Parts: sequence; structure tokens; C-alpha cells
Amino acid sequence: MQPDIIEIILQNKADLKARWLKEIEAVRKETYMKNVTEHVFDSTNQEFVELILDTLHWSQVEATERIGQYSERLVRAGMQLEYITQGLQAFRRVILEMLTERESDSKRIVSLFYEIETWIDGIINKVIHNYSGSWQNTFELQKLSLLELSAPLIPIFENISIMPLIGTIDTARAKLIMENLLNGVIKHRAEVVLIDITGVPVVDTMVAHHIIQAAEAVRLVGSRCILVGIRPEIAQTIVNLGIDLSQFPTKSTLRKGVETAFELTNKRLVDL
Repeated sequence: MQPDIIEIILQNKADLKARWLKEIEAVRKETYMKNVTEHVFDSTNQEFVELILDTLHWSQVEATERIGQYSERLVRAGMQLEYITQGLQAFRRVILEMLTERESDSKRIVSLFYEIETWIDGIINKVIHNYSGSWQNTFELQKLSLLELSAPLIPIFENISIMPLIGTIDTARAKLIMENLLNGVIKHRAEVVLIDITGVPVVDTMVAHHIIQAAEAVRLVGSRCILVGIRPEIAQTIVNLGIDLSQFPTKSTLRKGVETAFELTNKRLVDL
């Protein structure tokens, strides 16, 4: 940006901030920022406008790094991307209004518009890129955590463990189930593993294939697998699809599966 334009902007910094803070109040009402406290809202706005003005002094590399750090803080604070982009657009309007009030030459005004558009658009692009990347990272971490929690192997008796499955099973989740299953069998020294599919809404060919693979993997490490939670509609689907589950025992309920596991591990319940 031309040095004389930067000088005008910095000389009128206080006026710019006052105008922009007034504009941003309208943006707040239009977006989902109504529940943000006044303190957080005010401090964010002050930092926001200082960041925009500071980019006038920074190199391209430093501006990208600083904006990236600021975007990450906004993600953690729960700030909406819509608020950020509208705030930058409001700042562009304010600064153009201020500059055109001081200029009468039409060619000079066109030049100012081009300079300001390039400057603010560059900031908007950097914010959107970093903001989207931060959200993507956060989403992937949350997805991974949910996947890990959704396929636990739980020891219920000595040498007997259970893996309750809930929800749809896709390829990514099936891979995680396999890993958790094998690691858990070794860790807990499980001789029998109950895979409970009571909470799986649909068992199609792909799901059955993943379950068969898991059962075969368990067998290869020296344990046995029992599939429990076979509801009538699931049984009918399995038959209609011609899926062969004869390689390992299946039971309709978890209780029956536990009873079978006791038999396989030479255990029995005794009433006292």
C-alpha cells in the first residue's frame, strides 16, 4: 500500500476505531454473537481492529503467522466466521468512507478503492483459510475421540470381554474396531470376546464382512468370538443377504452370550 495512504489511516486511527465499533454492533445483532459477554465482545473487537491496522507494518510472512494465531484463538473462543468476515467488510466500508471524505479527485478515489480492497481482501482470505483449517483440525480430533469411545473393549469377567457397538459402522470405524479389539484381547488376556450389535441399526453385507473379519482376527490371536444382539429383523436380513456367520457362535441376547462364554472358559455362577 502507498505510504501516504498508510499515513492517513494511522493518523485517523481513533476515528476509524470509533466508527468501526459502531458498525460492528449492527453486525453483532445479525449474527450469533448475542450470547457473547460484553467483556469478551469488547476485548475481541479491540484486538481485532488493532490486528487489522498492524498488518500495515508487517511483512507477508509475519501477517500470515499473526492472523493464523488470532484465528485459532477465535475458534477456541467459539467466535463465528460470519462475524469475522462481516466485521472486516464493515471495516472496509468505514475506511473507504473516511478516505473519500478527504478526497475530491475521482482518479485518486479509484486508486484508494483498489488499495483498500486489495488490503482487506487479503486479510479476509487469510482469516478464512486459517479459520477453516483450525475448525477442520478440531473436527478431526473430536471425530477421532468419539470413534475411540464408540468402540471400547470392556473386561467383564476374568478372560471374558465385551465390545458393545452402537451406530453405523463404516470402513474407518471398522478399522478402529479391529485395532481396539486385537489390542484389547492381548491387554486383557481375553479368551472369549462378545461383540454386541444390539445398538447397530442396520447390518448389511459390508457390516457383516467387517464383523467376520474381526472375528477371524480374534481367532488368529488365540481367542474366540461370540456375536450377540441378533434381533429378529437383523437375523432376517442376514438370511436374505446370504451372509454366512457359521464361523462363530451367535446369540440373541447378551445374557445368553455370557452364559456361553462361561461354558467356554469353564466358569459357572453359583448362588450363595
